[in-house]
Amino acid sequence: MNGFEYKWVALSNTTLGVLMVTINQSIILIALPDIFRGIGVDPLQPGNTSYLLWMILGFLVVTAVLVVSLGRLGDMFGRVRMYNLGFAVFTAFSLLLTITWLHGSAGALWLILMRVGQGVGGAMLFANSSAILTDAFPRDQRGLALGINAIAGIAGSFIGLVLGGVLAPVAWRLVFLVSVPVGLFATVWAYRKLVDAGERRAASIDWWGNVTFAVGLIALMVGITYGIQPYGGHTMGWTSPFVDACLAAGIVLLAVFLWIERVVEEPMFHLDLFRIRAFTAGNIATLLSAVGRGGLQFILIIWLQGIWLPEHGYDFAQTPLWAGIYMLPLIAGFLVAGPLSGYLSDHFGARPFATGGMLIAASSFVLLMVLPVDFSYGWFATILLVNGIGMGLFSSPNRAGVMNSLPPSQRGVGGGMNATFQNAASVLSIGLFFSLMIIGLASSLPATLDHGLVAHGVPAADAARISHLPPVASLFAAFLGYNPMQNLLGQHTLAALPAAQQHELTGRAFFPHLISAPFHTALVYAFVFATAACVVAAVASLLRGGKYHWSEPEQAVDPVTLQEAA
Repeated sequence: MNGFEYKWVALSNTTLGVLMVTINQSIILIALPDIFRGIGVDPLQPGNTSYLLWMILGFLVVTAVLVVSLGRLGDMFGRVRMYNLGFAVFTAFSLLLTITWLHGSAGALWLILMRVGQGVGGAMLFANSSAILTDAFPRDQRGLALGINAIAGIAGSFIGLVLGGVLAPVAWRLVFLVSVPVGLFATVWAYRKLVDAGERRAASIDWWGNVTFAVGLIALMVGITYGIQPYGGHTMGWTSPFVDACLAAGIVLLAVFLWIERVVEEPMFHLDLFRIRAFTAGNIATLLSAVGRGGLQFILIIWLQGIWLPEHGYDFAQTPLWAGIYMLPLIAGFLVAGPLSGYLSDHFGARPFATGGMLIAASSFVLLMVLPVDFSYGWFATILLVNGIGMGLFSSPNRAGVMNSLPPSQRGVGGGMNATFQNAASVLSIGLFFSLMIIGLASSLPATLDHGLVAHGVPAADAARISHLPPVASLFAAFLGYNPMQNLLGQHTLAALPAAQQHELTGRAFFPHLISAPFHTALVYAFVFATAACVVAAVASLLRGGKYHWSEPEQAVDPVTLQEAA
């Protein structure tokens, strides 16, 4: 196999790997109701909320924490070796998720732990895929290659929503099983065909840096996770001593980590790379764009599953599938704009496409802000298409700009650092957007809920009690596509009402209609933040500078020649 053939093999395999990981990041978001029903857990019970959050976040947290370290190990011991191991680990834990036999809390804990293991494999794939492509392609073709790879990752996060909606109603185990045959094939393919073509650099492992970074980042993410849950008489937990301790410990440990990286001989996190203007600007833009994109994903799920679809005649059991289907225009925008912008950025540079893409994405958030909650689907689909085009225009050139700015011996760790910004942003976006949504709901939901319940015959005392419950339960219910009224009211209160009122309160339309106006208030808060994040990302992209290629030969290393020389 010559160098020309090899680069397309590398692109195909790494794109499959990134696609598989990102599909699995999001596939459970739509499938959560079926998964929890399958293991016999009610996620809306106060004691079970943490299961819901860690089922989503466990994978994201471990990926964000490990991706830099594993990129560094790839630089030291071989990127392809670490990448191949990642496929095998990911496939093994996908199989373990499929054969879950436990139920109740034990079943939920098993799934969370196996998702963490899956995240380890995903981090190995994420950390080394961009470096493998950068090694395989000459610099005048990297924009296209990294663009296809990046768009596969972004599109995968939305394809997972559709796939989860299709598979979970059939059997929830299929959500995890679908990765097993793909993973087995790709593991063998990667082992047989991929060859290390990059510079390998002997170095010692920065253990103190690894530990302080991992523990500090985990502490921050745990604090964010529990900050959006109620505490005492507060709607959220940001005043909880545990949350404050986690956030403080995380900040202190990350500060210690930065000090260690400045003095240690072989640092894990090469801070000197931030002296490269294109690398720094690209990573800032990556973080902010990923925060905006991650928040959009959650808001769309809540909007469609919890409000719009039930109000338009869809049963709650059908909303996961149709929520995924109605988001397809977003994926179409990514798939059209991503490869094209990557190809054009090879000739014109990353700056115009990355900057313009973020401005387009910002304008789409403004349009979503003014769109009625009970929208006409044609307008909704058009705005999603525009958002997908904007994000697609940004992602490919930005990734290529970051990777092209790196010296060859630092591509693994540099790619891992970029992936850390992106993956950490996914967790950060959950905390930020859920917090903004809860703040928005808390300002108007209690009065709306109290008035709506009293109007349907619920005693004033019961209505007042329910209306003052933390709005996070209503938010999670909308996110899962549940009607929480039966849980909120309780069997005793429901039984005292006439049959017609019971049917109305627990039916398909009451809760979505009730929450729609408060939701719009919350939605405006969230989309204002997303717009601001995209505008700042556009400014960062504009300031990246015109030159972003590290000085190197025009042609990539021929892996066959490298293998023969070895």
